[in-house]
Amino acid sequence: MSVSAAQKKSDFPHLWDWEVPRAAYVHIPFCRRRCFYCDFPISVLGDRLWGESSGSIVQYVDWLCQEIGATPNSVTLNTGLSSGASLKTIFFGGGTPSLLSPAQVHRILEALAGQFRLDDAPEVSMEMDPGTFTLSQVQGYLQAGVNRISLGSQAFQDDLLQQCGRTHQVKDIYEAVDWVRQAGVQNLSLDLISGLPSQTLAQWTESLQCAIALEPEHLSAYDLVVEPGTVFGKRYEPGEFPLPTDDLAAQMYRTASEVLRAAGYAHYEISNYAKAGYPCAHNQTYWRNGSYYGFGMGATSYLQGQRFSRPRSRVDYAQWLTTYLQQEGRVDCPVTSPSDRLFETLMLGLRCAEGVNLKTLSQQSDRPLLDLFTDVLEPDRIKGWVELTTEGTLRLTDPDGFLFSNSVLVSLWETLSGLE
Repeated sequence: MSVSAAQKKSDFPHLWDWEVPRAAYVHIPFCRRRCFYCDFPISVLGDRLWGESSGSIVQYVDWLCQEIGATPNSVTLNTGLSSGASLKTIFFGGGTPSLLSPAQVHRILEALAGQFRLDDAPEVSMEMDPGTFTLSQVQGYLQAGVNRISLGSQAFQDDLLQQCGRTHQVKDIYEAVDWVRQAGVQNLSLDLISGLPSQTLAQWTESLQCAIALEPEHLSAYDLVVEPGTVFGKRYEPGEFPLPTDDLAAQMYRTASEVLRAAGYAHYEISNYAKAGYPCAHNQTYWRNGSYYGFGMGATSYLQGQRFSRPRSRVDYAQWLTTYLQQEGRVDCPVTSPSDRLFETLMLGLRCAEGVNLKTLSQQSDRPLLDLFTDVLEPDRIKGWVELTTEGTLRLTDPDGFLFSNSVLVSLWETLSGLE
């Protein structure tokens, strides 16, 4: 990582002290087929290939390990700051990471441990899709070091799964959860999607209740986003039938908050719920605007104020990797400006139930944020969207504040922009 000599630690207020990353995201881009809502960087393999039987996966794992090995174990070496620290969290995302064999996952974790060191008990999360793994695979993943599973359930109605282009059925969800629990996984998350084509409020409520009955430690409830270029993007216009109206989508969000909180899940982030002690530690790095490593096709890193993404196709990623290896892991890109970093910290922090403390942020950024925002946010406070405590903590209310978060953020951004 190339950083100018002038950008020393002492040159920035505390908010911009570039902490050593303790989190790593590893992108596994392979899927059996592309879901109709997906715009992630993936490669489709079909139903037969996985693990060592796929030359594409074998080659990609080699590339990943090369990239990991070429990445400096401290992004601060060129500035004379502190050396690297061990990783606290690792997240295998996709794509469908469960198309890798346990041996391949083990190899990647060994590469990370060798280059960065791992905490004694790191959180190692792995996304998996029902119908793409067996009990013995889960056991192998746990032996390799995985200890948290995120299962892409999405819905508990076969017709909705089929309309989404998913490869699994509802029965596969139950089988997958059974295998995960048999293997000894004690930290399970289920993903659900609301706002699907033709999805009713009754179906959404049923999916929530079915998920709760499986007793996962964590639940993610995402609202469908229709992305350009996807199958859904070509078929549908947001807000038009068979997609739900804005009012119905909002009711689905409120229902999720009500049902899941009543079942004992804390609504700790806009789209995420957890039992006590089980929030996703890795994702909290993102929401606190912390530094993190990213590895693999399409992955993003945020290191020492520099945010950069790798190419989204395997051919382009391979070419990028060749240059990266030649440059011994150095990447040159613009450092995030203080104003952008401040807004990112606000935007990401307000996604969380704990909110952000404006007094603390004012001290770190040398801006009188509490005074600036008190009057600006008064209309949103009257609407019941925000709360501002006497201690200076700003947070969005649940559920309406989360629902209208974009409007609140626009007000904050306009206020900050007026100071430039």
